[in-house]
Amino acid sequence: MAVSNWDEIRTAYHVARLGTVSGAADALGVHHATVIRHIDALESMLGVKLFQRHARGYTATEAGQDLLQVAQATDDQFTQLVGRIRGRGETVSGELVITSLASLSPRLTPVLADFQAAHDGLLVRYLTDERVFRLEYGEAHVAIRAGAAPEEPDNVVQPFVTMQFGLYATHRYVERFGRPSGDDDLTGHHFVAQDDRSNRAPFHRWLTANVPEACVTFRGTDERVLRDAVLADVGIGFVSTLEADDHPDLVQVMPPRPEWAAPLWLVTHVDLHRTTKVQAFLTHLKEAAKSWPST
Repeated sequence: MAVSNWDEIRTAYHVARLGTVSGAADALGVHHATVIRHIDALESMLGVKLFQRHARGYTATEAGQDLLQVAQATDDQFTQLVGRIRGRGETVSGELVITSLASLSPRLTPVLADFQAAHDGLLVRYLTDERVFRLEYGEAHVAIRAGAAPEEPDNVVQPFVTMQFGLYATHRYVERFGRPSGDDDLTGHHFVAQDDRSNRAPFHRWLTANVPEACVTFRGTDERVLRDAVLADVGIGFVSTLEADDHPDLVQVMPPRPEWAAPLWLVTHVDLHRTTKVQAFLTHLKEAAKSWPST
């Protein structure tokens, strides 16, 4: 159904909700003839009766009830979107929706918890997914993204921190197999790697280009899985220095290199960027990140 039909759908929604043409006309601020014209046009397009007309007004048919449910859900979603875009006014309240890679959770979740505790009534939603959330659709207030600077129009992009990555193994692995002495000494070791060979992360590209396929004994699609495989003594793998600091059993077998680093960016939509809630959180996050080790 085309977007141009939304006025007619909204009209039918109010008729179904209120039961009369006059009630819908008052709610919409239009003449009752406009309401009747919209209903007739919508029924003609759909080829089905949406209402039974009677002396007391209009009663929705089964098809009309279906339309009422869809229109109600759409109206609710639109209301929620307006609330997100307006940032709930000039207060730190309502929802705060943050999205990032799940691998940032050990550092980011405590920051979110502290921020929520300082603002009674605030609901924090932390969304982690490989897909890019659409800020222009109100899917999140703040996105923390890795890699090249995002280029979507109408977004405000700020540099955040740079994640350093090194090659790590456990003490047990090193005791059993030793550690590579350099790039020419990789054969004979076991490695943990991304299952997606086209992954664009610089450290994954380096591993794909430099480690023989026969040396990769474990693959996964989630950074947490790869880290856990390293912790389980499977082999050598890339771990961020940010995470490695939380796991004393890990040994750095190759230190971070500039070409392995992954910059992080704070991304907000221009319509939300200067709201009190977003600015308060960005200030809180930047201050907390100053104490993060090894970034």
